[in-house]
Amino acid sequence: MLKTQGIRHVALRVADVERSRKFYAEVFGMRTVWQPDPDNVYLSSGSDNLALHREPQAGAVAGVLDHIGFFVAELSELEENFAWASRHGLDIVKPLRQHRDGTYSFYIRDPDGVVVQLIHDPAARAA
Repeated sequence: MLKTQGIRHVALRVADVERSRKFYAEVFGMRTVWQPDPDNVYLSSGSDNLALHREPQAGAVAGVLDHIGFFVAELSELEENFAWASRHGLDIVKPLRQHRDGTYSFYIRDPDGVVVQLIHDPAARAA
């Protein structure tokens, strides 16, 4: 088994780097840590890193990625996040609900069609 600290980095191909940078900054509070050129930007939440690379066909190309996820510590915060996303007109793919495993989540879509899950796992909090 490989020893890791978990998935801390995701790279996405996007049609418009600035539009996607703005989305992840405004919706998730990620900050730019490095932008070597107009076609690439690297963002961080402090513990996670997201790379955005320009690919003009990004929205039209179907890939193998199903979704990426952001964990939320408290259920009340997840509920507040869902209300915020609704008020701000984000593209909600699946509304807030409880899953069979006891987790709660909802899904939104970013400007390039990437599905993003916001999830609260009570068991992970207790661990």
